[in-house]
Amino acid sequence: MVYWHAKSKEKLRMQTTQTRNTEVAIWKRLFEQLNPWLSREAARAILGLEFPPQDKARMHELADRARRGELSPEVQREANSYGFVGSLLSILKSKARQVLKSAR
Repeated sequence: MVYWHAKSKEKLRMQTTQTRNTEVAIWKRLFEQLNPWLSREAARAILGLEFPPQDKARMHELADRARRGELSPEVQREANSYGFVGSLLSILKSKARQVLKSAR
């Protein structure tokens, strides 16, 4: 990569650091340590986790409102919370699948 001046290089470094240190990225790095410690039983339980129906309905409602541009800052925070928890759940399920695959 060619940098035209030092400020561009510093800006890129700052953006990369910010990207790597989102809450989800930090949790993902923590969960990477689970493989040797997560039992098959726990892994199966994690794979069975799902959002309750009322939360799924709320997420769909929030997504519809977001598409229409109707989210207030408070409701946007709620939508972000669902997204954050969903991302964590996806990471946990990925780790659980790895545990079950490696235990075969």
